[in-house]
Amino acid sequence: MLNRHLHIGESTGHYRSETSKFRHLLNVYCKGNGIDIGCGGDPIGPSAITIDLETPYAVTGNHPLNLGGDARNLYWFKDACLDYVYSSHLLEDFEEKESVLREWIRVLRSGGYLVLLLPDEKRYREYCTMRRLARNPSHKDAEFSLDGLKKVLVAMNLQIIAEFPRLMYEREGSDYNFAVVARKDR
Repeated sequence: MLNRHLHIGESTGHYRSETSKFRHLLNVYCKGNGIDIGCGGDPIGPSAITIDLETPYAVTGNHPLNLGGDARNLYWFKDACLDYVYSSHLLEDFEEKESVLREWIRVLRSGGYLVLLLPDEKRYREYCTMRRLARNPSHKDAEFSLDGLKKVLVAMNLQIIAEFPRLMYEREGSDYNFAVVARKDR
């Protein structure tokens, strides 16, 4: 599945996307031609090409969908053609994270940025327990974390250029998000 912005059990009425909470930190890396995979109607920036399921899992904004499909196959794009790939709260839903990342990296040009906003699974589960929320059952890895992801990205020859290990969204009292920005150098 492509988009997992909502926590199971939360109201959809006034929910802000995870992207909206941290856009100010991450959109500086999303310049030029790029994509937002799993955007749910709230892309990282107005010029991002939006990709999501034909019928998104959750919609947190009203920006139109540009391309409907699966995040594991970006067949619309040639190799090394994009300046950035952004995704929020999606990678954790895949069993085969490395193959998904390989596909996302394939479309990045040399010097392009992979920008990921994700939940630290341990902290996310603690947050859900504290708030008595059902956690998202689509998360595949109970150990999913920034440290583990950085090891995978470095092994894929990406350079980590920025990391945000514990992003706090004070309105909710949540600090389960992290972000990482990696650059493709070749």
